[in-house]
Amino acid sequence: MAFTSEQLRTHLPSIPSSAAIWWVGFSGGLDSTVLLHALAQLHLPVQLRALHINHQISPAADAWQMQCANFCAGYSIPFHTEKVRVENTGKGIEDAARAVRYSVFEKNLAHNDYLFTAHHANDQAETLLLRLMRGTGPRGLAAMAAVRPLGAGLLARPLLHFTRAELEAYALVHHLSWVEDESNLDDGYDRNFLRNQVMPLLHSRWPEFKRKWQQTAEMCAQQETILEEIAYQDLTRAEPAIERVGQSIDLHRLLDLSTARQQNLLRYWLRLLDHTTPEQLHWQQIEQQIVAGRKDAQARVTWGNVALQTYRQRLYALPLQLPQMELQFELNTDDGKPRLKTDLPDVRIVYRAGGERCKPAGRAHSQTLKKLLQEYELEPWLRDKVPLVLSGDCVVAVGDLWVCAGYVAAENETGYRLIWR
Repeated sequence: MAFTSEQLRTHLPSIPSSAAIWWVGFSGGLDSTVLLHALAQLHLPVQLRALHINHQISPAADAWQMQCANFCAGYSIPFHTEKVRVENTGKGIEDAARAVRYSVFEKNLAHNDYLFTAHHANDQAETLLLRLMRGTGPRGLAAMAAVRPLGAGLLARPLLHFTRAELEAYALVHHLSWVEDESNLDDGYDRNFLRNQVMPLLHSRWPEFKRKWQQTAEMCAQQETILEEIAYQDLTRAEPAIERVGQSIDLHRLLDLSTARQQNLLRYWLRLLDHTTPEQLHWQQIEQQIVAGRKDAQARVTWGNVALQTYRQRLYALPLQLPQMELQFELNTDDGKPRLKTDLPDVRIVYRAGGERCKPAGRAHSQTLKKLLQEYELEPWLRDKVPLVLSGDCVVAVGDLWVCAGYVAAENETGYRLIWR
């Protein structure tokens, strides 16, 4: 199938009625040059703009930027460029460059805007094979989606049904020139090794394998949609609740599900919370400590940026590093809740040192803070972080859990409502 601008039109989203910008991620390479040129030939009733990211990795990066700017000037396409700094944080320079690039894309997208990238059938096949090598399920095998949310807008990949050879044929017909990234020849990168060594061998045996793999990705994407619908229903039944830190779900509702649906629910829930999902080792720990563990135990499994922890028949998803929390004092008239007096001397905030006692308003006797926090069912991981409000040496309030006897503002008196967040 020959690639033409009219063929491209059949894979474009509908034109929005409201004003929107269609950005093209424009590296200056063959793929993005063809995409930008073909879009320009269609004379669509949208604002078309090129967005170039100068990663400053290659010695030729500034020359590529200039070539991109000249190309856009020749077709009267507004050109926007940003220079970025790429730092390898341990996952490789490719991953770091991609993260920086997409953060720039996201920053520039407004509501209803699209960001078009020039990923094609070859890229899709490489992505699918890379994910197979790392171990993946239907979500990973869906590879790159044709359209997905990105920031306030949407990311679109309209070339997924076209091969690189078809794009190159278009470029030659239209006498296009493009930049060549010398790093593409370095087989030390996994994707380059697949592109330069593995894919040609597969093509020689199965010439249509890229299109077949695209069909596989689309079918896996459909299966993933079904799995997400089931996970949404299971999550709703598990009664998710926003906690002081993180979220929790009903542990019994989770354990009532089959193992497959438990894992499906947890993956979905953790993705919603922007947490990393478990790998096989972590699933084994979840099975041993949370699913098969004692129901009255406080199990904890950690990985990446998240901790799963049980408490009082709820399962909590928490950030691995608990955030800083502060106690706010808000002047408030009577709202039906105990409020702290405003005329107390020498008010200050401290944290637990151990052995503190106090008497919450309405109680007949004082009690140790340790027992009170257990009785008030404050999550154990927050008990050392709860702020104590002192007046002189006396505890007058504990976080926003209670105000102590003798320090509560009268009904018609302005007092402080405490908020710990």
